[in-house]
Amino acid sequence: MYLTLRFAARSDVGLVRADNQDSAFAGPHLLVVADGMGGAAGGDIASSLAVGRLAALEGEALGPDESLDHLKGAIADAHADIVERAHNDPELSGLGTTVTAILRSGTTLAMAHIGDSRCYLLRDGDLDQVTSDHTFVQHLVDTGRLSMADAENHPKRNLVLRVLGDIDADVPVDISVREARLGDRWLLCSDGLSGVVSRDTIHQTMLEVEDAADCADALVSLALAAGAPDNVTCVIGDIVDIDSASKAKPAPNQIVGSAARDRKRPSQGSESSAGRAAKLSSAAADDDEEEDQAGRWSRLKPWLLPLVALVAVMAALWGSYAWSQTQYYVGTDGDSVAIYRGIPQSLGPISLHHVIESTSISVDSLAPFQRERVDASIRTGKLSEARAIVTSLEGTG
Repeated sequence: MYLTLRFAARSDVGLVRADNQDSAFAGPHLLVVADGMGGAAGGDIASSLAVGRLAALEGEALGPDESLDHLKGAIADAHADIVERAHNDPELSGLGTTVTAILRSGTTLAMAHIGDSRCYLLRDGDLDQVTSDHTFVQHLVDTGRLSMADAENHPKRNLVLRVLGDIDADVPVDISVREARLGDRWLLCSDGLSGVVSRDTIHQTMLEVEDAADCADALVSLALAAGAPDNVTCVIGDIVDIDSASKAKPAPNQIVGSAARDRKRPSQGSESSAGRAAKLSSAAADDDEEEDQAGRWSRLKPWLLPLVALVAVMAALWGSYAWSQTQYYVGTDGDSVAIYRGIPQSLGPISLHHVIESTSISVDSLAPFQRERVDASIRTGKLSEARAIVTSLEGTG
């Protein structure tokens, strides 16, 4: 009997966050979830880099003895990419991502895990959490200083101790090998799901919703109904007989979240009652902040405020523009790859970038994960490094 994965990946920005920093991949051999962190420091970039490196494993023909080494190698390469990206762009200092991945080879599953994303296994009706959260609260639980009940409401339950980040040092990643059994259902998810939907509800949904895509949709909907304060991402992988799977239309590999082309898609729950409540709550908080600011400003001398504001704005604009012109990045110019001076942003009507070197490399000729990197702009502080990046792209196009 030959086995394969019937899979589905879903990601939603949630009802509170402005951007989706989660990324995920699903294919017949590979399942990945990455939850980026760093806020404005580039969590979306970190998760995209990790998924881009790991996604390259889907097309490789690997034996059971090779899959674990290749999985380790891809994670090491992703770590190196994150470190290099932060080194080239100081604004990205502090970026990082969780990674939870399964690579199938025959009936062998190689697994890698770091961070607080999770992997669950539904087997013979029972649900087990396969991974252990690398969090401060989980450490307290493991050492007997905190109960599981108290851990659910601990104020530091989101403090992650281990991630794939920008520190240039060996990162301990949990590595294991497991057996793929016919009928198993695997769930990989970010804490945007496990943090708001109870284990019992996840268990019941995975039991009752037979289709992988419908199950992933149902889990995301449950998180949205619970308020979805964080990005919500989940991947379902069902172990099936390849003969039965071949009778259905083959599903294309799926990339979702910040690594996907539709990464700016709004939340599916934006028009639900929970979504409207989240918007009202956010608006009320903004109103309170505005009132506090107004009170402070009213105590200043009326003639001082316009002058200080004008000087501050002009200084910020000039400083930002001057710094931006010392930077470079590789991005898209229409259908081609180009080198830009500046950064891929604007200050009002002022563009902070312009093309300085065009290339003959077509964006469509690049590998999928390379297209994602170029679309997101590969930033560097030196023109020579930007040219080296273009040379590497020529070798993969």
